[in-house]
Order: sequence, then C-alpha cells, then structure tokens
Amino acid sequence: MIEARYHDSVNVLQALSGGQTTAPFDRAEWFALLAETGLVPLIALASDSSGESAALALTEDRGHITPLRNWYSFTWRELAPAGAAGDRLLEAIARQLKSRGHRVTLEPVPDEDGSAQRLARAFRAAGWQVAVEPCDINHVLRVKGRSFAEYWETRPGPLRTTFKRKAKKVEVEVLTHFDEGVWADYEAIYAASWKPAEDQPAMLRAFAENEGAAGRLRLGIARAEGVAVAAQAWTVENGVAYIHKLAYLESHKALSAGTTLTAALFAHVIDTDRVGLVDFGTGDQSYKADWMEEVRQRWRIDCLDPAAPRAWLPLAKRWLRRAAMLARGPAHG
Repeated sequence: MIEARYHDSVNVLQALSGGQTTAPFDRAEWFALLAETGLVPLIALASDSSGESAALALTEDRGHITPLRNWYSFTWRELAPAGAAGDRLLEAIARQLKSRGHRVTLEPVPDEDGSAQRLARAFRAAGWQVAVEPCDINHVLRVKGRSFAEYWETRPGPLRTTFKRKAKKVEVEVLTHFDEGVWADYEAIYAASWKPAEDQPAMLRAFAENEGAAGRLRLGIARAEGVAVAAQAWTVENGVAYIHKLAYLESHKALSAGTTLTAALFAHVIDTDRVGLVDFGTGDQSYKADWMEEVRQRWRIDCLDPAAPRAWLPLAKRWLRRAAMLARGPAHG
C-alpha cells in the first residue's frame, strides 16, 4: 500500500534526501534556501508499507506545477530510491498531483542517471500526456585520471598561450573556507562585471557559507597590484567539482585574470581534490568549450492532464505542432 501526501515545508526532506543526494541541488538544505527566497514549497511525498519513500520538491502557480528551483540550480530531479519500488512511488506521486494542477513542467532534468526517462515513465503511467524535449546543455570534463599538467596539454593553443603570457600579471588564491572579505570582493567584482544582476545574492552567500562550513567550498580570487580583479565560487562533492559563479572586472579585462584563476581552480580540484568530473553548469557559452570536453543534454518534461479542461488548449497546440512537423517530413540538408 502506498500513501501519497503533500507538505508545505522542506523539513520533511531531511531524512529522505540524506542517503540519496548526488549533487548540491538535491539536498534539503538547498531547498530550504530556495524557500527563504519567497518560493512556496509543494513537497509531494509518497511512502509504502516497507518504509521506502520518494519525493518531488515542487512549487505551484494557478494549477501549473514546476520544480522548486531558481537559476542557480544546475539540475532538478526526483528524490527516490532506485528500482521498481521507487518507480511505483513516483507513479503514485504523479497520479496524486492531478488533484493539485492541470500541468506539471519539470526542468532542467538530467538523463545520464536516467532521471528524465524515469520521470516521463512515471507521469505517463499515471495518465498524463507527456512531452520530453531538450531545454539546455551542460558542459563537463571527465578527468579520466589525468593530472592537471596532462589535462592542460590538451587545451586549445590560444588558451594556453594567453595563460603563459598573462599568468604572472596576477596573484591567485584558492580558499577552502568561506571568507567574508573575499566574498565581498567577489560581490563587488560581479556587480561591476558583464554579468546580469544577481537574482538572489543573499541566498548565494548563505549557500557559500554553508558549503564553506562543510569543507566543500573552493573560493578563488585573483589580484593585480593588490586589487581584486577576478573571483570564482566552486564546490566539490562526491568526486565532482561544480563551477557555480565566475566574474572579472571589465576594467582589467586585458589581464585575462579569469583565465589564470580558472586554471588555478582546475589545478586544485584535479591534483588536490582528485575529482573525477568538473561540471560547468548549464548554458552554451563559447568559452566553456575551451575548458570542457563533453556536452550533456538537459531536458524539459511537460505533462498535461487530458481530463482537466485547462489542459485542453495547450494539448491542442502540442498536437498541432506535432502534426505540422510530421507534414514537413524529415529535414534535408
């Protein structure tokens, strides 16, 4: 027997996610930070008589249910045990969600771990009309046992030339703890950089403080003649280095301090932390290809309830798009 229910507090995820988290964005603490930004949690939870539990951390707006996440989240996925038992729990959650909304849109979901296919199966089995489509990409580096020196030899020539010419112009430091002064430098650099304004700077700082206390933070700073000109925030967890934030001062762009600092952080996570993977988050910015060697897809799983009148119009639009694509036939180059 499976029981499905809802909670409006992320505290229920503490026990559930403890043994199942594989990334910073799966932890109950991450969802708690999101809730503090004003997002209202809808935690869909299912458990069976054996004591197994699964959950989806969600939020809802007028019948449209979406992940509890913001733009700092590299991924969003289910919190569920592997195997058939977890699949049954997810199906129960998907069926119960029909009582809360007419549409569920889940993104950005990874599939290298099978999450996208698993969620799509669960919602289809529960009677939703499901469309799965690409929504973003993720650049990663598989270290494959290389040292930093071995990895560096494989980088594009222009990148290595820039580093050789400019590295001595800045001093770099990699901290493994949170430092208020360095974080203030990061915030000042970011505010003056080409990047868009931070969406939730207080959340990001709280995350960095928490990760620093846990020993997972890698905070990099580059200085030129005592002036902080570039900064980056990474974390390391379960053999993976995550590149969360990076910025440099436009006024000092000619120093290429960002390149020098990025190289220092790669060297640290590869040679000191011995990670097996470096994750550059979502987005297809051209500079990422200089550092990374593989691209992974991120997926949108859009689920509509055909029994809900509010879903009929988007369903009709979806079917019309499919019919138009079929009428056009395969593309010819």
